[in-house]
Amino acid sequence: MKFKIVPVTHYQQNCSIIWCEKTQRAAVVDPGGEVDKLLAELTTLGLTLEKIILTHGHMDHVGGTFELAKRTGVPIEGPHKEDAFWIDILDLQAGMMGFEPQPVFTPSRWLVSGDVVTVGYSTLEILHCPGHTPGHVVLFSRPDKLAWVGDVLFQGSVGRSDFPRGDQEQLVNSIVTQLWPLGDDVRFIPGHGPMSTFGQERKTNPFVADKNFG
Repeated sequence: MKFKIVPVTHYQQNCSIIWCEKTQRAAVVDPGGEVDKLLAELTTLGLTLEKIILTHGHMDHVGGTFELAKRTGVPIEGPHKEDAFWIDILDLQAGMMGFEPQPVFTPSRWLVSGDVVTVGYSTLEILHCPGHTPGHVVLFSRPDKLAWVGDVLFQGSVGRSDFPRGDQEQLVNSIVTQLWPLGDDVRFIPGHGPMSTFGQERKTNPFVADKNFG
């Protein structure tokens, strides 16, 4: 599976275009906004958009979802249904975060742990990793040893847990029990900032390094 990170909006959050090399069919992960920019990138890369995939319901990661789905007719998959309440208050989120209000939408498919999402012939395994939000999911491409972790984990940090229904203990548990077993050599794309590997974070991340649990 190939990918391109496309930072969008004044938050410069990491939206990803991912695609199957055999079919050139693609998905957009967490379209936070700037739909014209995302469509232009798809055209430049010669890709056919197949679906939208969401890791969680925060405005900076779903702000362009309704428009992108409406303009392309593709389905929306994710996040877990526990994040439905975040999507239902997009207008409130927009006001708090400096975004233009966006219409509420309902995903075509809510995701749970153990689900598989296809993009062309490529597959992504789904892990439900609550803590930042209750319905946050992580996408894992096992053949590529590559994960899209949204706002669960960052280089040198972890996601905030002080939002409604966030839980710091649950967040750390999600990382340690679900992400670390995938392998130290797994690279990950966070919702913000640079990529890293699980192994690097196990060594150096002050919130979830192995030394914290010895």
